[in-house]
Amino acid sequence: VQLQAFGGGLVQAGGALRLSCAASGRTLEIYRWGWFRQTPGKEREFVAQINRRGVVDTYYTDSMKGRVTISRDNAKNTIYLQMNSLKPEDTAVYYCAASFGGNSLASRADFWGQGTLVTVSS
Repeated sequence: VQLQAFGGGLVQAGGALRLSCAASGRTLEIYRWGWFRQTPGKEREFVAQINRRGVVDTYYTDSMKGRVTISRDNAKNTIYLQMNSLKPEDTAVYYCAASFGGNSLASRADFWGQGTLVTVSS
């Protein structure tokens, strides 16, 4: 599976962005798909994941609850992360990840995208 994330960019605080992650390859075998983010000097942080049926499993980072929505378009082999009310502390490289198994992506991700940079200015 190859994952390609895009949609990052520069946005002012309070603004919104929608990230996309397109998959190719063995996409029918993807069970969990989601997003992580990482800032320099910090560990990669789990943001959200969605399973094959499109049910949202969990939002790990409390700081983004109520401000993010993850969705999945199986026909396009793409997931999205809609981020609203962005804050400067949301500045990070956002990565999409996927797995074939049923475990949470927070414990194991089989495939990673290259990341897309989100910069939120104050």
